[in-house]
Amino acid sequence: MGALLGLSFGVGGLLVILGWFGDHGSTRSRSSLGFFARLAQQSGIPRVTGASLVAACIVVAALTGVLTLLVTAVPTAALLAFFASGGVPVVLIRRRVQLHQRALRKAWPDAVDSLLSAVRAGLSLPEAVAALGVKGPLALRPAFEDFAANYRAAGSFAEALATLGDQLGDPIADRVIAVLRIAREVGGNDLGSVLRTLSSILREDARMRGEIEARQSWTVNSARLAVAAPWITLALLSTRPEAVRAYNSAAGAAVLFAAFALSFVAYRVMIHIGRLPDEPRLVKQ
Repeated sequence: MGALLGLSFGVGGLLVILGWFGDHGSTRSRSSLGFFARLAQQSGIPRVTGASLVAACIVVAALTGVLTLLVTAVPTAALLAFFASGGVPVVLIRRRVQLHQRALRKAWPDAVDSLLSAVRAGLSLPEAVAALGVKGPLALRPAFEDFAANYRAAGSFAEALATLGDQLGDPIADRVIAVLRIAREVGGNDLGSVLRTLSSILREDARMRGEIEARQSWTVNSARLAVAAPWITLALLSTRPEAVRAYNSAAGAAVLFAAFALSFVAYRVMIHIGRLPDEPRLVKQ
């Protein structure tokens, strides 16, 4: 009961602090979250920020730690569960980022084709890009709707493209935007052939990466299963009083810490082996 009360007060205080932070936090304080802020931006979820992601990690870790302590009555297991579960929201957001980037990767060739058709129809380059907010792929329409609004408000094609690139945060978007910027500044009659070549390259890249991801997915699933299985066994063993007494001893705590360290290292190694390299962005962040 004391642990539950302490958790309730802690979560309440955390929510108050985050509410104040959300109301008064500046752009500089948000950017100071670094990794969490970039991950929240890449997820494509409008209301997710770096601060809310950090809050979710803390709340999930606290809840899991307390529940583990109540179920197993092993403080060492509760402490390890606290640290292990804190990364669950990050894993979920990373999964959302992967799905979002996969959807964008599949949508870009169609977007370039639509852009090529609009240019051939006689539209100016800004009008053709803005039209993607209405007739472009669904995954890209919100970003291009914002581009059209920014272009109408500022009247600067370069600034609107820069804002579009920051909003999408996608390496493929950087390539397309670079082509559009050069075409706007230099001009010429080769824009159609360039867009046609770019569309075929993007479509081939998406196909090849999809095949590689399908073949590599077993490595990630094997890593997760290999890490989860011993701890599920530990949870089942914790229902026996003699197992609880053993893990509450100094030797039992040492075994749990060693198993946690080995599980963490093995999981990170397997994830590193099965991870595909990220395509670098043309624009430095």
